[in-house]
Amino acid sequence: MSKGDKSAYTDKQKRKAQHIEDSYEDRGVSHKEAEKRAWATVNKQDGGGKKSGSGKGSKD
Repeated sequence: MSKGDKSAYTDKQKRKAQHIEDSYEDRGVSHKEAEKRAWATVNKQDGGGKKSGSGKGSKD
């Protein structure tokens, strides 16, 4: 995955980032900076893109 590629994110994460970005832009932040902050927020809250499995369950 190249830098800036958002294909590893779920649709929900993409919608969340767009909403956050719009909120920053409404407060006067530039588009580029708002996008950076939005994805940083999504990464902090959700831990990045899609995960392979939940990591929960019983051990064998």
